[in-house]
Amino acid sequence: MGLAVAALLPFGASVAAGGLGSGVAHAAFNPAGMDFYVDSTMGPIKSRVFRAADGNTDRVVYLLDGMRARDDDSGWEIETGAAQTLMAANINVVMPVGGMSSFYADWASPSTFLGIPAGTLAGSGSGATEALAGGPGKTSAYMWETFLTQNLRDALRDRLGFNVTHNGVVGLSMSGSAAMVLAAFYPNQFSYAASLSGALNLSMPGMRDAVRVAMLDAGGYNIDALAKAKDVKWQHLDPFTFAPKLKANNTRLFISAGSGLPSSADAINASTVEGMGIEAIALVGTKSFQARLSGLGASNVTYDYPAVGVHNWKNWESELNRLTPDMSAHIG
Repeated sequence: MGLAVAALLPFGASVAAGGLGSGVAHAAFNPAGMDFYVDSTMGPIKSRVFRAADGNTDRVVYLLDGMRARDDDSGWEIETGAAQTLMAANINVVMPVGGMSSFYADWASPSTFLGIPAGTLAGSGSGATEALAGGPGKTSAYMWETFLTQNLRDALRDRLGFNVTHNGVVGLSMSGSAAMVLAAFYPNQFSYAASLSGALNLSMPGMRDAVRVAMLDAGGYNIDALAKAKDVKWQHLDPFTFAPKLKANNTRLFISAGSGLPSSADAINASTVEGMGIEAIALVGTKSFQARLSGLGASNVTYDYPAVGVHNWKNWESELNRLTPDMSAHIG
């Protein structure tokens, strides 16, 4: 049980009232961005798009959200100044909105439990009740990988003239592994990928059970609808398993996790204490992934392990600022 609880931590399971990353936001809405809707099998999906300061259409980065991604705006916009940072670096920013507990994957089926149709109960906010509620990923299957690599990609090219090759992708927590998936299996589209406090070893003992609990907690989702245990689809999501593809692609990677120690700017409260434990476990998985890549001889990687940093938006924004010059040199 202890291992499963520990393994759960990197996925952002929250015991604090507001969850992690729920501190003071920079701005809930940035007027520099535009709403960009694209049709998909999941219905119309909104992204927030921010244009590079110099007006180029060649340099593009996708910022993926965490486990508790909201349906109104991206956490990157709500909680950080990432858009301003990247726009000033002459990078176009794409923030897909939504995808709670999705891992930005193509799911095997809609999320249901015991064959009970989604929407049987109205959600109350608790994971157990949300499990039988309707909504994204339940009334129809999540198809985020297809959306990011086909629907959204093509719409950005056709409607905005964006370059759809040699893009960057940055993921945090849940989406750290998704960023690795996109770089591994779509190397022409993504030449740069970054994982910040990501879950990069889904092969760890107890991890699947931990993810199961985390997904139930974050929106009431069933992991078996994502992928069955030991199925090729589950292996497709595990960076530790497909690491040889990243090495073969020579993808430029930025891999980071904090120490779990709070900085002087972190308030000592329940969220910080929770974030300390989560980040410490994320660090273990990240170090394991580093050992895997090193064993394969992969060298086109920057690793960054700050001496302080917990599992929160302050840490991820700081890491984004660190990686921006490296990403800028490897996209477009």
